[in-house]
Amino acid sequence: MTGDELDAEAREELRTLPKDLATKVARHLVMAGRLAEDEPEQSYRHAKAARRLASRVGIVREAAGIAAYHAGEWAEALAELRAARRLGAGDHSYLPVMADCERGLGRPERALDLIKSPEAEKLDPMGRVELRIVESGVRRDMGQTDAAVVTLQIPELRDRRLRPWSVRLFYAYADALAEAGRESDASDWFARAAAADRDGETDAAERYAELEGLHILDTEEDEDAVEVEEPADGSAGLAETETPEVPGPEPAEVPGPESAGPSQTESAQAPETESGREAEAVEAPEAEPVEASATDIEFRPAEPEVRDTSDEGAPQAPMLFLEPKPADEERPPPAE
Repeated sequence: MTGDELDAEAREELRTLPKDLATKVARHLVMAGRLAEDEPEQSYRHAKAARRLASRVGIVREAAGIAAYHAGEWAEALAELRAARRLGAGDHSYLPVMADCERGLGRPERALDLIKSPEAEKLDPMGRVELRIVESGVRRDMGQTDAAVVTLQIPELRDRRLRPWSVRLFYAYADALAEAGRESDASDWFARAAAADRDGETDAAERYAELEGLHILDTEEDEDAVEVEEPADGSAGLAETETPEVPGPEPAEVPGPESAGPSQTESAQAPETESGREAEAVEAPEAEPVEASATDIEFRPAEPEVRDTSDEGAPQAPMLFLEPKPADEERPPPAE
């Protein structure tokens, strides 16, 4: 930041100072302007630093007064702006701020004196609207709620085009209506203020919802992704919307043709046939020899061959034919 960011009119006033001093003052004024809305206290510090360096320059005293106003320092703001009026050769653009400072100090009569002063007639449209808004607030402080409403019924209120002052004017009028007990009319004007407030500078939408008994949902939070905490062991957790994959039973070990023997004690599932039936492995009794069943075959990943079952006595699934053992031969004990 070099100080050249200051507007041309302000730089012109600083030319009465030495070049190095003017640059330093300009930098403080630029920072005071940038921080006025978000960090008013820091803005006021920069403005006071500029005032210490150039207290005889009208633009510096005006900047100090505006910064003090944003910081809520009503008395300091009023003193600085009065000095700026004396040094500014008839500039009355900050008259609404001075009237609002008088209101902040609890002196509504003095505020009305400024509002009705001849200098108020010299304000531009923006200044006149701001002065009416301040006057409406003063009337409310004095308990004159109906007068506060009437004060804002000016031609600019009915302007169909959005102006720089439209949002503040609509909001102030709705606030005055609500204070006067006219909640239905206030709701309509809060809705207009919310529609005009494209940058979200006011809480018009919230005030409208409150009067209408509505609840505003924060869609930004709903759109955020759901975060899932990871377990302490470092394994990845499952999202709320995911269905955990359940592993199926591990396939039982099946002996090959060379080592085919008695059926295992655990049953294994056979492939489906055309009729949808499943062949089941049956635990063989120890006293009788048992032929190898279809589940004793080691199948390949391809689809199993389905034989024609139209002939009577045909097996339902492929069979493994082994050489039968003599009936009188003692069957070896089942494998453990």
